[in-house]
Amino acid sequence: MRFSYKPPVQRAIITGASSGIGEAMARELSRRGVAVALLARRDDLLQKLASELPHAIGIACDVTDSAAVHEAVPRAEASLGGPFDLAIANAGVGATGWAAKSIADAELMMRVNYFGMLHLFDAVIPSMMERRSGQFAGIASLAGLRGLPTSSGYSASKAAMQAFLESARVELAPFGIRVTTVNPGFIATAMTEKNTFKMPFLMTAEEAARIIIRGIERGKRVVEFPRPMSMATRFGRILPAWLYDRVIGGYARRSVDPEKIRR
Repeated sequence: MRFSYKPPVQRAIITGASSGIGEAMARELSRRGVAVALLARRDDLLQKLASELPHAIGIACDVTDSAAVHEAVPRAEASLGGPFDLAIANAGVGATGWAAKSIADAELMMRVNYFGMLHLFDAVIPSMMERRSGQFAGIASLAGLRGLPTSSGYSASKAAMQAFLESARVELAPFGIRVTTVNPGFIATAMTEKNTFKMPFLMTAEEAARIIIRGIERGKRVVEFPRPMSMATRFGRILPAWLYDRVIGGYARRSVDPEKIRR
């Protein structure tokens, strides 16, 4: 069944829109008649994508730069003819590494994944509050539901996103603003193609985009997929610490090289 957007959703802004899930969501929204603003660092890819969509603008922007995001939002609004009804914080980076050795990577992931989301949030929410309408979505991850060995920094950044979005959802409800947390599993993108392990329930970016936009369209508080991985992760979340350590500890012991994490 095909779902279509209905007014008042006319304009959307997406960060990390030059490739992967961001690009796929832009195409999916465009097919639904939504004008889209595309933000990312790679201007050549943005302009190419924008030229392929009927109502789109691409603006090169680093989401870790708050001033750049706050400049890009009104510029995009002026180009597309009005304020945004939907904002999707999708820009993200990921890296594997042990907690004892991944501080630099962890800092980068927090700056892009978490603070990048906050910069977009800060740029669009005041207008939504004034209008008492709008929707904000953050692309987090199932990895944020519990700390995963070799992914400590990534899990932490996504957990921070989830906690913020959950708080914001309750706070903004009286203003008529909906907040959606999106927790995907493994998606075939440039970020995951470097993984050397078998990724269960791997999905294409196009499949993910359809699920995400459909969930946003329905006003869901949380969108999680694929279902088997979501259920397994949720079950792992409720395990007591001692049992979780025992279950996941085997993987950590097989993967860790003490020589590589020694300071």
